[in-house]
Amino acid sequence: MAIALDRSHVVVTGAGGFLGRSVVRRLREAGAKSLFGVRRRDFDLRERSQVRRLLEAQRPDLVVHLAAVVGGIGANLRSPGRFFFENLLMGTYVMEEARLAGVEKLVAVGTVCSYPKFASVPFREEEIWDGHPEETNAAYGLAKKMLLVQGDAYRAEYGFNSIHLLPANLYGPGQDPDLATSHVIPALVRRLLDAQARGADEITVWGSGRASREFLYVDDAAEAIVLAMERYDGAEPVNVGMGEEIEIRVLAEKLRERVGFEGRLVFDPSQPDGQPRRCLDTSRAERLFGFRAKTPLDEGLRRTVEWYREQATKEEAGRSS
Repeated sequence: MAIALDRSHVVVTGAGGFLGRSVVRRLREAGAKSLFGVRRRDFDLRERSQVRRLLEAQRPDLVVHLAAVVGGIGANLRSPGRFFFENLLMGTYVMEEARLAGVEKLVAVGTVCSYPKFASVPFREEEIWDGHPEETNAAYGLAKKMLLVQGDAYRAEYGFNSIHLLPANLYGPGQDPDLATSHVIPALVRRLLDAQARGADEITVWGSGRASREFLYVDDAAEAIVLAMERYDGAEPVNVGMGEEIEIRVLAEKLRERVGFEGRLVFDPSQPDGQPRRCLDTSRAERLFGFRAKTPLDEGLRRTVEWYREQATKEEAGRSS
């Protein structure tokens, strides 16, 4: 059943986050009749009463659930209990209260971390239950995977329309650069820029460099979410990505060249690589709702590095003033 955004009121959880900001922009461009972005300072989605208050006040036709407690390998290793508990609560309460509130459709955004550690490459949606996720992000991946279980159960018992998307690793301008919590691309860009400014001879990169990842530009991910909202009502989870993988050592070298850092990259194999490989079969998304990623990795990295360089220049100007 096609959704008419120009006649719909949409609620987006996690609207102030990296992906959320892009999704809100894309929904506005697509002509959403009205839109409400949920921010944690206004509604704590870990509390069921606040989720109910949100939905009773807004009475949305559509809900996009993006809110998550998320981070890179280091953050996952430090806080697996928190990542599991808070993501599980938010997803469970948002879907249950959306059902009770008569929401027409819920778009649940999961994670590539839900796939088995040794999934066959490229990852195919029908194989998502074929093993346990990689240990460093298993708690997060399993908590988000429960949205798929809940969606299937609610479709079977209540006829509730919930779809489940599995995006690749996201990147782009505006992503969290905090070295304690960030993902690989913003962390590398930040460290390369800092090392360049200090005149350092080298930077250390976590892991062997041999693990691979698939990266999806954030605006492409937002496009996929809006297309799925408008065109897809199925029970099957759907991968969202580029369908291409790159080894971390190759990625790090691309970023070193893009930043212009002349020092060495030193890989530290004593630190975890995380999942050995990640690459998605993206044919289902193209077939079911016409999504195909548009932003080549090199172009996305160029935009990303330029954005972080501009931020670093502003920060330096602020310190000097």
